[in-house]
Amino acid sequence: MRKPKIGISIGDVNGIGLEVILKALNDPRVLNMCTPIIYGASKVVSYHKNVAELESINFHNINSPDRAKKESINVLNCWNENINITIGVINEVGGKYAKISLEAATQDLKSGTIDALVTAPIHKKSMQLAGFEHTGHTEYLTQELGQGQSLMLMVNDQLRIGLVTNHLPIREVAEAVTMELIEKKIEVMHKSLRRDFGIDRPKIAVLALNPHAGDEGLIGSEEIDIIVPAIKNAKRKGMLAMGPYPADGFFGAGKHTKVDGILAMYHDQGLVPFKALSFGAGVNFTAGLKSVRTSPDHGTAHDIAGTNQANPSSFRAALFLAIDTVRNRFEFDDRTKNPIRKSSNNSSKEDEILQDEDQK
Repeated sequence: MRKPKIGISIGDVNGIGLEVILKALNDPRVLNMCTPIIYGASKVVSYHKNVAELESINFHNINSPDRAKKESINVLNCWNENINITIGVINEVGGKYAKISLEAATQDLKSGTIDALVTAPIHKKSMQLAGFEHTGHTEYLTQELGQGQSLMLMVNDQLRIGLVTNHLPIREVAEAVTMELIEKKIEVMHKSLRRDFGIDRPKIAVLALNPHAGDEGLIGSEEIDIIVPAIKNAKRKGMLAMGPYPADGFFGAGKHTKVDGILAMYHDQGLVPFKALSFGAGVNFTAGLKSVRTSPDHGTAHDIAGTNQANPSSFRAALFLAIDTVRNRFEFDDRTKNPIRKSSNNSSKEDEILQDEDQK
């Protein structure tokens, strides 16, 4: 297949987004693997280029993705006005231009003029000040690109953790966790692990909601009434789902290394172990969308913005994952059309059985 065009939204102009973008694009491998297109403005990119002390980086200005040069870093100008960058400050300006960048890149993603989108971090308060009505990228992109249900999936080389609920107050989580929602999330994860990550028979562990998986109903009945039936329904549909497992014992005993995907019930249940195990190298991947979207696993880091201290490792990993996923989807769809072409798989993992009692 041809070299993919990867759109990049710049995130908050007062944060570290463009710093990590430019540092990641300074990797000589990038232009051999993709054609990057930064959605922003050349003056803003130049400002952050100077902050990051990357004098050797050059970029090509364009006004549409079809004008992108294959061997260049391309900047698609989304606005012409001068803006007041106040590095490290959380304000409406940071949200306004992050919103403009994101919306422009998303429209090109929807139209198919770019192959994937990598989103630099946004700040929820800045976005709110700018009139952005969503709690985050995932919710916005699900509305714009979704096919019903999406899944926030945190990824590194060895770990994939998805969330049943995303950005919800803890007091609302139990009510939001339904059998139907868990089933849908398992299905989205199953399909994504096959198409996006090339795993033919993915094994999915589902975490419990309550401590000790409810202790047979003594510490909550959600496991018995909701989670177990959802897992059984997924199994009837041919998916290798199992659990529910108490999160502490599951990760403490290293069982996360024996499955292909893990489904957590709420944000911190999944992201605390993920970031403890892979902070700085992880990627936020939105499964279940028509198009490919990835993001680094960190925020805007206004506290270090402008100091040239930001580490680009997570953004670089997000960029490489976007490229890999575009290729994996192409190969999967090609195999689906031509089933005689078989890929290797990890079905030997099916023989490894996780014991519930080991987690309690």
